[in-house]
Amino acid sequence: MNGFVVITTIQGPTRSTEKMDSLGQIHGLKPIFVGDSKTPKDVWRSGSGFFSLEQQRSLSFGLASKLPEGHYSRKNLGYLLAMAERAPAIFDTDDDNAPLDTWCLRSPTVVARRCVDSGWINAYRWFSDEHVWPRGLPLEYARRDLLAAALGAPTEVVAPIQQGLANGSPDVDAVWRLLMDKDVQFRSEESVLLPEGAWCPFNSQSTWWFPEAYPLMYFPSHVSFRMTDIWRSFVAQRCLWAMGHGVVFHGPEMFQDRNPHNLLRDFEQEVPGYLGNDRIRHLLDALDLSTKRGHASENVHRCYEALLSAGIVPREEMSLVDCWLRDVDIAINTASRVVS
Repeated sequence: MNGFVVITTIQGPTRSTEKMDSLGQIHGLKPIFVGDSKTPKDVWRSGSGFFSLEQQRSLSFGLASKLPEGHYSRKNLGYLLAMAERAPAIFDTDDDNAPLDTWCLRSPTVVARRCVDSGWINAYRWFSDEHVWPRGLPLEYARRDLLAAALGAPTEVVAPIQQGLANGSPDVDAVWRLLMDKDVQFRSEESVLLPEGAWCPFNSQSTWWFPEAYPLMYFPSHVSFRMTDIWRSFVAQRCLWAMGHGVVFHGPEMFQDRNPHNLLRDFEQEVPGYLGNDRIRHLLDALDLSTKRGHASENVHRCYEALLSAGIVPREEMSLVDCWLRDVDIAINTASRVVS
């Protein structure tokens, strides 16, 4: 086994999930489908890797009884299930994303060109000439050319988090969709490493995670649905730098045939990010995190304590963070066979 594919869904099997499942089987990736209260559980066959809400509640993880229904953060249980099976990699994606021919099995070691700029970076610009930016990039920077002036020569790096792009309907914010929505086809360019100080939001649409970064996978529950993965990405990036790593962006690897969305509702859910993402960046930048090996969980906790102190996440979030970190420790360090 080379790892797991983790997907949340409120649907039955889709063309995208079936294609991802088939390709995953070829490459030794087992699926975990995390359902919710709206998911029709009777259409999922036994042995498919689907976990209904009832099955999730019966899991031994402390987080299982604390996560809210109807929230993307239920995906945390899928990650824990994969960790408990000693997953050497976790591929994070959604039920409306299908792999392209360019999709491939990744490893922590990758050849990439290093970005030489710092501050906010629009990684999409290396792969497209379109005026397009990733969801979570502060709007005050969206009109600027955030493409770094130069990239270093290709070099082999270790990257515990790697983000692939998605063609068709990529991960952009509601403002972009309301004003400029169109099909986007990214170019297959060389991969790019964003080192310490280079900030770019990344999502859960086409993302590889490797064991060193597993504690950083936590989705907050008491925040906007449209910001949970984006704020996760900011915490993860800051913690990665303390570990001596950065995020790698790859060219297009998936095609998103986007599920129906109410764009004004998306916009409303993104307002906390439009108003607060630059503040979060400066807040996390200023933290003094441990650079000692094995302190990733401690650093995640420090990040959320800072977000709590700043009024960005409510106090209720911290009990889930604590529970997550305990569950991660148990999942990683206990030989638990919890996936059939």
